[in-house]
Amino acid sequence: MLQYIKQAKSALSMLNPDEVRQRADHPLVVGLVAAESAAYADMEDFLTPAAVSHDQRMQTMQSVYRASDPGIPAKYDLVLYEQGLECPATAFTFFRDDPGRTVAEIVKARDDLGLALARNFYPFRKPVVDRIVTSVARENAIFAVASALPNVIPSVLELPFAIGEFASDTAFITMNQVRMAFLVAAASDKQVGYDKQLAELLSIAAGAFGWRALARELVGFIPLGGGLIPKGAIAFAATYVLGKGLEHFHGVGYGYTRAQRHDAYQVAYERGKDLVGAVLRKKEA
Repeated sequence: MLQYIKQAKSALSMLNPDEVRQRADHPLVVGLVAAESAAYADMEDFLTPAAVSHDQRMQTMQSVYRASDPGIPAKYDLVLYEQGLECPATAFTFFRDDPGRTVAEIVKARDDLGLALARNFYPFRKPVVDRIVTSVARENAIFAVASALPNVIPSVLELPFAIGEFASDTAFITMNQVRMAFLVAAASDKQVGYDKQLAELLSIAAGAFGWRALARELVGFIPLGGGLIPKGAIAFAATYVLGKGLEHFHGVGYGYTRAQRHDAYQVAYERGKDLVGAVLRKKEA
């Protein structure tokens, strides 16, 4: 369990919106390697699909180079190879019939480029946001449970970042949700910052004590620590639904409806229960 919490130490450093913007604005250089023009065209269409405007496509393609182009850069952030060609370990294969596999492999292996890829290349946007939201929701669920365990709290408080307000699970989870809001906005190619996202941040602050009160009530009424699982599940679900609602807002201009929030919460709550249950069983083993 402490492993999950320690991983959040560096995560909270991303509360600085300037750092988030710098990661998202990293100037990417992408190389393509193929045997013929048609394969190059397929990879370019993958990176800039029909959903992308003509102007956005022209801008994006300025950072994409074919291996056959004259005067190509000496270094690349990412290189894609046509399926069937021998692909070096440092590059990735473009699976023409399964581009989602290509995206998944890149997002998993190059987390450092996630924000920049999502901001610049539309196919990466949803997978990167999903990864952000799920990761932050998991961190919050584990912290909510850890803060209620007497044999874990002393170790938690020894961590350099778990001082003052961060010793409170409510404050930690709320701050982590703020970080998530910055990351989701950056990945969605939207403005990032406390002043740019004021309405979103006020919504996060307003919801913080509601889930906390419910979680406390569950822990108090379910005996022998049985309330830990629902407490963690609530933290997971509240964070997850918030993140997906922000994604929806940045995508279409408005958030989830009440019915959408309800449905998403039910699914996320069950996922949170499974996650926390597995972590607690591992701790006991």
